[in-house]
Amino acid sequence: MPMVTIQVTREGSAPERSAVTADEKAALIKGVSELLLDVLNKPLDSTFVVIEEVPLENWGVGGVPVTEHRRRQAGGK
Repeated sequence: MPMVTIQVTREGSAPERSAVTADEKAALIKGVSELLLDVLNKPLDSTFVVIEEVPLENWGVGGVPVTEHRRRQAGGK
């Protein structure tokens, strides 16, 4: 039974709204499930796909929050 977790940022959307639409989530679930069927011969009915939306303030890069990293990349101090 494979289980796949997809993490996407909520960037670019209001806090109360999902960054990924229901149709996009359905397409991700279908695509990942079919990939596992094609590559690993895993049946669709035993494949689980979890989509997690990560708020911007909950991730970082380069040892700092992503907002700080982007500020530095843009030339700010």
